[in-house]
Amino acid sequence: MRAALALAGLSSLCFGIALVTSRIGLRTLDARSGAAVSIPTATVLFALAAPFAFDAGGFTVAAVLLFATVGLFFPALVTIITFRSNEQLGPTITGAVSGTAPLFALLAAGLLLGEKVPAQAALACVAIVAGVAVLSWKQGEVRPGFLRWSLLWPVSGAILRGLAQAGAKAGLALWPNPFAASLIGYTVSSAAVIGSNRIGRAARPALTTHGFAWFAVTGVLNGGAVLLMYGALSIAPVSLVAPVVAAYPLITALTSAVVLREEPVTRRMVAGATITVLAIVYLVTSGVQ
Repeated sequence: MRAALALAGLSSLCFGIALVTSRIGLRTLDARSGAAVSIPTATVLFALAAPFAFDAGGFTVAAVLLFATVGLFFPALVTIITFRSNEQLGPTITGAVSGTAPLFALLAAGLLLGEKVPAQAALACVAIVAGVAVLSWKQGEVRPGFLRWSLLWPVSGAILRGLAQAGAKAGLALWPNPFAASLIGYTVSSAAVIGSNRIGRAARPALTTHGFAWFAVTGVLNGGAVLLMYGALSIAPVSLVAPVVAAYPLITALTSAVVLREEPVTRRMVAGATITVLAIVYLVTSGVQ
């Protein structure tokens, strides 16, 4: 399972950095327009790589339908929701709430796939969620009334992320081809976000070179993250992959502190990072298969 853990770790790294690059892009562009740049950018790269990376061996229609179904909401809808949450709540609260995704992933894997969740994986998952919450949450950032509706953005994103991992795992069980899963899912997602972006165009900011560039980079990072995550899911259960991928807010916080210098490193950040890292170490050394 070392290969799966390595792939999941790299996926978390890419997701974490992508949240920082999208944060920069959102300074000049709205969520839907940003998604309409980032997801098609990754899709084009997948298409260009297809002649060299695509393998039709083991092809099944059922797997294609599952990958396409997942593509309707991941990464399409999840990306828009995450960007929108960033706009309304900021990256810290978005990261903290989004970090609950592995809880929904483990629940979906148990209910939909019949996957047995080891006690060690469940404990590590809860610890990672707690660590991410401590790491990301900042006192004073909660505005009055935000719990009523705005919190639905990151909560919805976390639920959909969890369902996407279970759905992708189901498809990969039929056709263990991470590249095909990524290509099909991103192709469907591109159609979804481009269509969504054409609704209400006049009310949103114009596309700039700066915004396009940052969201294109975000697309490359997120595309790589999804491919790596699917690679991990093709050889390991959701209970092992989901908690490691969910540690991406740790990468976001460290990248923001070092590169953007938006906030100093505090004892809260150190405590959250320590809890998260120890939880991952526990998961890795607990022998979960």
